[in-house]
Amino acid sequence: MYIHGSDGSSSSSQQNPKSTAKWAASLENLLEDPEGVKRFREFLKKEFSEENVLFWLACEDFKKTQDKKQMQEKAKEIYMTFLSSKASSQVNVEGQSRLNEKILEEPHPLMFQKLQDQIFNLMKYDSYSRFLKSDLFLKHKRTEEEEEDPPDAQTAAKRASRIYNT
Repeated sequence: MYIHGSDGSSSSSQQNPKSTAKWAASLENLLEDPEGVKRFREFLKKEFSEENVLFWLACEDFKKTQDKKQMQEKAKEIYMTFLSSKASSQVNVEGQSRLNEKILEEPHPLMFQKLQDQIFNLMKYDSYSRFLKSDLFLKHKRTEEEEEDPPDAQTAAKRASRIYNT
């Protein structure tokens, strides 16, 4: 994926820092983590705006497509699903009416980039900040914190030392 952290390094899904801490650091980190995407989609579904992240993901996948015929099929699918006036999951972007079906005949990897950037910014400055305050995110964060520091870990260690030090 082309997204990089603020230090210029690509981030991977290592579980060293808690995933919720990484998700809270940036929308880019959230979108790089499959679990983060899953949780964000759940949240957006409740907000009736899941099409935004689905469009963003479809554009990411589209940019990686090499085969011309496959690119045409995916471009048409993205257009019909998210951009057409009859789209089932229409995204709200400026200039979508200027993107007509003729462009689908000669697709190129970055043809949806401006629209994808608009949706990214819409998510970043709107849905993402609400997601970080949502019960869904906060519950996941609490679960992570509890797993990191189980309340009976110390007592189990004490029990083990009593058993073996008799």
